[in-house]
Amino acid sequence: MSKKLILIAFVVSLGGFLFGFDAGIISGVMSYAGPEFNLSDIQSGWVVSSPSFAAMIAMIFSGRLSDIIGRKKILIAVAFLYAISALLSAYAASYEMLYIARMIGGLAFGAALVLAPTYIAEISTAENRGKLVSIQQLNIVLGFFAAFLSNYYFNKYNTSGESFFTDENVWRWMLGVELIPAVLYFISLFFIPKSPRWLFTKSRNEEAKKVLASVYGEVKAEEEVNTILSSLEGSVIKAEEKVNLKDLFKPALRFVLIVGLVVGVLQQITGINAVYFYATSIFKQTGIGTDAAFASGILLSSVTVFFTLIAMYLIDRVGRRPLLLIGTAGIAISLLLCAYGFKQATYQLTQESIAELKFNDSYKLSIFANKVYDNDVDFKNEMKSILGNQVYGKNDGAILESATNINATLVLIGVLGFIACFAFSLGPVMWVLLSELFPNKYRGFAIGVIAFVNSFISWVVQLIFPWELSNFGNALTFFIFGAIACIGFFVMLKILPETKGKSLEQIEMELVKD
Repeated sequence: MSKKLILIAFVVSLGGFLFGFDAGIISGVMSYAGPEFNLSDIQSGWVVSSPSFAAMIAMIFSGRLSDIIGRKKILIAVAFLYAISALLSAYAASYEMLYIARMIGGLAFGAALVLAPTYIAEISTAENRGKLVSIQQLNIVLGFFAAFLSNYYFNKYNTSGESFFTDENVWRWMLGVELIPAVLYFISLFFIPKSPRWLFTKSRNEEAKKVLASVYGEVKAEEEVNTILSSLEGSVIKAEEKVNLKDLFKPALRFVLIVGLVVGVLQQITGINAVYFYATSIFKQTGIGTDAAFASGILLSSVTVFFTLIAMYLIDRVGRRPLLLIGTAGIAISLLLCAYGFKQATYQLTQESIAELKFNDSYKLSIFANKVYDNDVDFKNEMKSILGNQVYGKNDGAILESATNINATLVLIGVLGFIACFAFSLGPVMWVLLSELFPNKYRGFAIGVIAFVNSFISWVVQLIFPWELSNFGNALTFFIFGAIACIGFFVMLKILPETKGKSLEQIEMELVKD
């Protein structure tokens, strides 16, 4: 595999890094921005999930638009939108401005998540496609790692008493620092070539051949040219041709569409973005305290990076199907373990622990001293009834740390197990599969449609997750996710094909029946 090809794949998938960075950053931001704007559960959910809502719009149009004007041009626009979103988010003066700024970023990562795997698949060969498309997921998890590390240090310097950072401005710096990688992404994209397969569909054959030759050398490039041209013969997309939604429901495409939708829905409906986007809040629920919750985010993202690298090593050796099935089974077990851990928890404040709380209204909690709660919903509701939503939101980490009696290690193992299993299965493998399943003619549009469904599920999960925790409690929320993962495992066991080591054209011959 040439170094140039790896570099191209890495640059193109830097949009994934920015997506991961934005997703990881918001888990820390909401610990400060939520109380500052006195947000309700649904408002908090909307700030977190609004980029996913905007991403759905981008996913509908970006694939088709890139089929018309090219992958590269859209990706450059994506990088510009990321930079604008970072600036506006940092200067947000209201709840409305904050979610609008984040929606601009959502348009960017919606397009990037569709176009990066499409572009990489189109410039890769069958032997290295799995690894190269997986670089997208590696960049996403590296973005999470960078975000959790950044959040940890911003929180550390804020709580250490440094005069520069305060509860009112530290979250703005958390959001604004995203501008740096966004600008680097924007500049880097000018140095990558256009997609050779896209160029062939536009009958720009000589230009496409030059791209392949520059990446692979003359001999290998000639092999790729012959393979691509034989596939496209008689089905070149001309400018006046349109691929529309009803085309995806043709009998010939029905099977690959069902597989794509099942994997696309399952990736998000098991709650991965709820865990990522609300990681700090989830770790607070275990009673380990605010500082430890921020530190646990670093551990979570480190596990993600490690197991994503394992996926990249295995995906072209073991195959897509085994990784997806083993990973989904592990996800189900891990989520049910979290549910069990939270179910066993009890909550009790003593007079001594109340006296140690260091915020002004803490004395009001004395009426609940020594009362034992067997679920987190009743406990948190009574705390909010006395303190109010804003005061409780600012001090929930300290309150839960004082009151919670739980096997935090068990829950941590469950969360990290979930993250690890996701990182070597549904995380990277979904995008590899989507880039492989559909014929050249439909690929951009089809990935956009499935990514839209994927993003819609992600948006719903993120939006209602704070509400679920407040009304269902931690145990039932994680049980629901675990039960869904169990169902998903058995569905995939029945329908999932293997695409390892096959050219895009060979996969089309086997799975798409005219």
